[in-house]
Amino acid sequence: MTRPRTAWLRPFTNRIVNPISRQVAGHLPWFGIVIVRGRTTGLTRRVPMNVFRDGQDYVFALTYCTDVDWVKNVLAAGGCEIKTLSRIVALRDPVVIHDPSRRLMPWLVRMFLGVMRVTDFVRMRPAA
Repeated sequence: MTRPRTAWLRPFTNRIVNPISRQVAGHLPWFGIVIVRGRTTGLTRRVPMNVFRDGQDYVFALTYCTDVDWVKNVLAAGGCEIKTLSRIVALRDPVVIHDPSRRLMPWLVRMFLGVMRVTDFVRMRPAA
C-alpha cells in the first residue's frame, strides 16, 4: 500500500494545526470535528477533519494512513459524532474503503488527493 505524501506531516498537524483548526472546523462546509472516545484511555478526542457527503453518508479522506488513532477509535466504537456546519451528527457503521479512483470525493478534491496519493477513506451513515 502506498503511503500518502502527507504522512510525514502528522506530528506537526497534531501539535500545531489541529488546535487552531478545532476553533473553526465545526462551522465550515467540507470540514468537521470528529468526536470519539479513546479506546484505551476513555478520553473524548476531538479531531478536525475534512468531511464530504455522498448521499446521506459522510466520507472522510485518510490523508495520513488508516493506522491513526481516531480511525482505530471509531472502528472500535462502531461510530462517533461529528460537529459540522454547527450541528452535532451521530454516525455509525464505519467502513474503511480503499479507492484509488477517489470516486466519493468532489472533482476538485479528487484531483488534490490524487497529487497527495490518498486512496483510503472512512464512510459512515447517520445514526438516526
